[in-house]
Amino acid sequence: MKHISKLLAGAAIATLMSFGAQAQEVTLTIHHFLGPKAPIQKDLLEPWTQKIEKESGGRIKFEIFPSMSMGGNPPELYRQVRDGVADIVWTLPGYTPGVFPHTEVFELPGVHLGDARATNLAIYDMMDELAPDLKDIHPLLVHVHAGQAIHTTQKEIHTVADVKGLKLRTPTRTGSWVIESWGAEPVGMPVPALTQALSLGVVDGGLVPFEVVGPLKLNELVSYSVEGQGANSRFGTSVFLLAMNKDRYESLPDDLKKILDDNTGRDFYAHAGDVWNDVEEAGKQLIRDGKGEIIELTPEQKKTFDDASAGVTDRWIKEANSAGIDNAAELVEEAKAAVLKHTKE
Repeated sequence: MKHISKLLAGAAIATLMSFGAQAQEVTLTIHHFLGPKAPIQKDLLEPWTQKIEKESGGRIKFEIFPSMSMGGNPPELYRQVRDGVADIVWTLPGYTPGVFPHTEVFELPGVHLGDARATNLAIYDMMDELAPDLKDIHPLLVHVHAGQAIHTTQKEIHTVADVKGLKLRTPTRTGSWVIESWGAEPVGMPVPALTQALSLGVVDGGLVPFEVVGPLKLNELVSYSVEGQGANSRFGTSVFLLAMNKDRYESLPDDLKKILDDNTGRDFYAHAGDVWNDVEEAGKQLIRDGKGEIIELTPEQKKTFDDASAGVTDRWIKEANSAGIDNAAELVEEAKAAVLKHTKE
């Protein structure tokens, strides 16, 4: 009887442990605005989720919903993750102006120098300074792409005078300020809308990296793609956010939190930078193989753009100060120094 009692007790404990393990299994939804073959899903999210699933022994699982397939439009993604509609989203802070005032510093002219890895590591170094922007969500990754090139359907661009009067797409308010400083007209829109806007002539061009040329089929529409040479070859960048609902993160068991934390540290920031640097060449080749031409501006030609947009940073500092960011000027200098430090590594 004692032997049977021990067996029964052991079976009961095993059953309880099994129920406990099952209770700790979680499935996390990831929502984003690009297609399933875009670099964000194919080259970053899918390998990242597979690694976490393996390290957790299958206790963490992910379901990725591309192309806004959970509903809504791209500017709603931040609210979706903040309010728990989605567990994780990938979005642009610039889609929700005013919510991420500190983060904008990395979009200002002269901060990003064209190397996504370097700027991502600078962001990682300055996460404490960006923390006020991120208090309502749990940040997994704050990153940039390699930088904006100017893409036009008809107009050949060599100096800032050539863009005067053009309607150019931008995703952010700082991007709008830059375009205004060039004498062009900014048109704000999420990037999935750019293809139709170009085909209908709503805009004459747009500021996007080469990364999205394939997913948006821009190679079928763009006649000229413009960048500079060497460092500071692009026209700024956009900041992106991979964010998790705060309550959802806090509800995880400590061991599963640790697995997520271990996979969202400095190495993840560096890797994301490498991904975005590496995908640029494929987009460039699509332009070359299509109807387009890539124009590399000389340093003197690029300087005409940089000189025109020099006042954008002062405008941002003034607005940031009025919004309560008293150290805005210092934030700009710290960001520039951090990017330059990692660019030289």
